[in-house]
Amino acid sequence: MNVNPSFPVDAEAQAQHSAVAHWLRKRRWFLLIVALPTLLAALYYGLIASDIYVSESRFVIKSPDQKRSQMSTLANLVQTTGLSGGQEQTNEVLTYVRSRDALKALEKMAGFRGKFSTSQADFLSRPQPFADNSFESLFKYYGKRVDARLDTETSTAIINVEAFTPQDAYVINRQLLDLSEGLVNRLNSRAQSKGITEAQKQVEVATQRAKNARIALAQYRNAQALIDPTKQAGGVLEIANTMIAERAALQAQLDLVQRLTPNNPSIPALRNRIGAISVQIASQNSRIVGSGSGIASKMGGYEDLIVEEKFATESLTAANAALVQARAEALRQQFYLERVVDPNTPDTPLLPKRFLNILIVFAASVCLYFIAWMFMIGVLEHAPED
Repeated sequence: MNVNPSFPVDAEAQAQHSAVAHWLRKRRWFLLIVALPTLLAALYYGLIASDIYVSESRFVIKSPDQKRSQMSTLANLVQTTGLSGGQEQTNEVLTYVRSRDALKALEKMAGFRGKFSTSQADFLSRPQPFADNSFESLFKYYGKRVDARLDTETSTAIINVEAFTPQDAYVINRQLLDLSEGLVNRLNSRAQSKGITEAQKQVEVATQRAKNARIALAQYRNAQALIDPTKQAGGVLEIANTMIAERAALQAQLDLVQRLTPNNPSIPALRNRIGAISVQIASQNSRIVGSGSGIASKMGGYEDLIVEEKFATESLTAANAALVQARAEALRQQFYLERVVDPNTPDTPLLPKRFLNILIVFAASVCLYFIAWMFMIGVLEHAPED
């Protein structure tokens, strides 16, 4: 009878293999749900994941504040002049930094896609490795690498840029700040041109109206041979009144001579002088109130032109004052981007947080495992016995 000496060894090996297989089969769900994801996370974050450098910058938007009243009140005591914050403008800048327009500008200026498609980045960290090469896919990736937010505690805007090299993180952050400054300057120019342009148009219209009024007045004076009808009429009336007084004196002298010496030889001379003066008085009066050529007939048109010139001049003065006010208002509403913290060039990678990420994967897997285990226990408890 032949006895195989290897039989006990084979039996023992088979028993050990069966025990291992039973242990694995018994814990297969734990290994699949917990151990495998944790092992893959450890391999990725420990051996494959690329270092990520973070560059941070901070800024605020400020504007020149109007000078406050000098009244001695508590409000004025706590108020300060100088620069006041522009919360609305800060939100506009942060919205722009997170927008597609900012990404398009970065793509033109620095080749954003190329900086993140470098060989220094692992496959899973590159721009959408499983997606298409479209701009929308790049924009989704951009939202993961660029964070623009407002720190409510310090009221400063923060821009964080993640990249695979320190220099790339610094360059992108600096260019985003430059783009933000350009946006603020464009907003200033738009607000300034909107108010000042309209005020300038009003000045031009008022200037042309005043010019036309002066030209019309000059043409009327040349056509009517008048400088100032009011003054000229006053001069004529003064002459006429002087002659009327002289005629009255001569008439009184004539009456006296005729009463005392009716045959006085000077009586005809006095009558001639009175007649001549009367003719001159009538002539002066006709210059003022003549039917077609008198000064009075020309006063209406002249006064209309004077009123128009005065109104046009006042309108021009008001338009110039409005232009000055619009310029002052535009200067008061100017906003400035003040860099509180310039972009830094990081010297050590801050991401990924390898151990923390592995721990998170492990914790999530354990939670998922226990949820599945509790679900199965509940199913088995409510299952029918047969």
